[in-house]
Amino acid sequence: MLEIRDLSFAVTEDERKKEIIHDLNLTVENGKFTVITGPNGSGKSTLARLIMGIEKPLSGRILLDGEDITDLDITERAKRGISFAFQQPVRFKGIRVQDLLRLAAGKNLSISSACEYLSEVGLCARDYIDREINSSLSGGELKRIEIATLLARHTKLSLFDEPEAGIDLWSFQNLIRIFEKMRSEIQDSSILIISHQERILQIADEIVVLSDGQISRRGSPEEVLPMLIGQTAPVSACQRLQ
Repeated sequence: MLEIRDLSFAVTEDERKKEIIHDLNLTVENGKFTVITGPNGSGKSTLARLIMGIEKPLSGRILLDGEDITDLDITERAKRGISFAFQQPVRFKGIRVQDLLRLAAGKNLSISSACEYLSEVGLCARDYIDREINSSLSGGELKRIEIATLLARHTKLSLFDEPEAGIDLWSFQNLIRIFEKMRSEIQDSSILIISHQERILQIADEIVVLSDGQISRRGSPEEVLPMLIGQTAPVSACQRLQ
């Protein structure tokens, strides 16, 4: 379980401090698929980076399964069981897909096991297992390979920052299928996604809406989506990916 208590974060602009996250409190229960949404500049991606340890809070605490991880670096948080998928997956020239999966699993993963993870995300293992993580891969392919590495890690918290960014409509539809499968299988772990996409919001157990660095609303899709659609609706997959 992830617990965020009185979290604040600020940046300095023109010698003035600008608060991005303000006294935010949030609990993400195990076994839950939670989506955080909100307008641009509301602090969504900043919150994701704070949870992963990429940024350090001005004040407040972050706990994972009761352990205070606020002062731990990225590596230590990863060891504790947090996985992070970037908006734009990193390319690793010279590293093959099977090497990346083995690093993620933390063991000498067999070829057959590595292929199973690729199959989970809709990739033909025969075509990808020996490919390099370089510019020859499309954004959608990189995104699915990155998700395969998260599956290989079996972590307590899988954190995705706008996973729909930079992929085409076909890849997005496959992404939804992957998330639906992940949602159906989570038990003592949790999934937290930063997203504007209505289709991703629809499959959430809970939607958390951020505004000006604070939670303005939270609840089930049935409770929250009508409000979002009636005001500043999240863009559809077709609109974003045209």
